[in-house]
Amino acid sequence: MNKGLAMVASGFTLALSADPVPASCGSAFCTINTNWGVQGQWTEPGIRADLRYEYINQDQPMNGKDKVSVGQIPMHHDEVHTVNKNWIATFDYQFDSAWGISAVIPVVDRDHLHIHNHQGAQIPESWNFTQLGDVRVLARYQFPGREGTDHTLTSSGMIFGLKLPTGKFDVTNAEGEQAERPLQPGSGTTDLVFGVYLQGNLPLKDFSWFTQAQYVGALNMREEFRPGDRFTIDLGVRYDISNLGLMLQLNALSKAKDLGAQAETDDSGGTFVFVSPGISYSITRNLQAYGFVQFPVYQYVNGVQLTANRAVALGISGRF
Repeated sequence: MNKGLAMVASGFTLALSADPVPASCGSAFCTINTNWGVQGQWTEPGIRADLRYEYINQDQPMNGKDKVSVGQIPMHHDEVHTVNKNWIATFDYQFDSAWGISAVIPVVDRDHLHIHNHQGAQIPESWNFTQLGDVRVLARYQFPGREGTDHTLTSSGMIFGLKLPTGKFDVTNAEGEQAERPLQPGSGTTDLVFGVYLQGNLPLKDFSWFTQAQYVGALNMREEFRPGDRFTIDLGVRYDISNLGLMLQLNALSKAKDLGAQAETDDSGGTFVFVSPGISYSITRNLQAYGFVQFPVYQYVNGVQLTANRAVALGISGRF
C-alpha cells in the first residue's frame, strides 16, 4: 500500500491526548498523538486494535514557570511525587473511507505521595491503586482527499464523541483517606470531545505531516467537582524508511482551572508545550509497534503542581 495514501487516511485517535498532563497531585496521561494516520497505517474498512503503555514519573514541583523544591512554598499538602503507569486499549471499526468509530479504554496504575501539614506535624500520606479510567466513545468523519499539482495528497476530517464517567472518583488508601479528586482515576463527569485534523504527504519523498486540534469540556459537575476545559494542538512530521517510520511531534495543551468545592482550583490548569520524537516499526503488513519519548519545552502551572521531566509511551497496533 502507498505510504503517502496511508498517511492521509483515517483520523482515528488512540491517544488520550487532551487529558490533563499535570495536576497539583500529578495525575497524568501523555499528550502524544498516536492516531492511525500519524502512524502511517491502514485505510481499508475493518477492525483495528491498539495497546499502549505510558510511564510518567511526576516528581518535580513547579510554581508558575519555576521549579521549586518539596515544601518550598507552604501549603496544606506538600506534593512529593506521582508515578503514572497507564495502559490504554483502543478498539476501532472503519465502516468505509469516510466513517469510523472507536472506544478508548484506559487503566490507571497510580502511586502518589504527599505530606499533610497538620498543626505543625508533617504526616506522609500515600495512595497506590490500579483502576479503570474514563472510557471515550468517538466517531469520526473524513472528507474526500485532494491531490495537489505537485502530486501531494491532503485530507481533513473531524472527531466527535463523549468521555464517559466510568472511572471511580472515591478511591481511598489503606487508612480510608479518600484521594483528592484530581488524583482519582475518573472525573465523575461526562465530557464532550470534538476535534478537527488535516494531514497529507509532502513533495519530498517519503515525508508526510499532520495537524490536529481537539477540545474536551465537561457537560456537568459531579459531587462538587468539574474538571477544567482542555484544548490541545498537535503538529507532526513523519519520514518512512522501509519498515521504519521516524516521527517528530510538537504537542501543546491549555487547561483551565478545575471548579467546585472538591477541586484544587488555585493549583490546577496551565499551559504546556512538549516535543515528542518517536519511531515505529512494521512487524508485518497488519502489525506495527511504536514508541515515543516526550520532553517539556515550556510549562506554566497555576499555583504549585507536580510535573515530569520526560514521559515514555510504547504501543503495538494491528488490524483483523
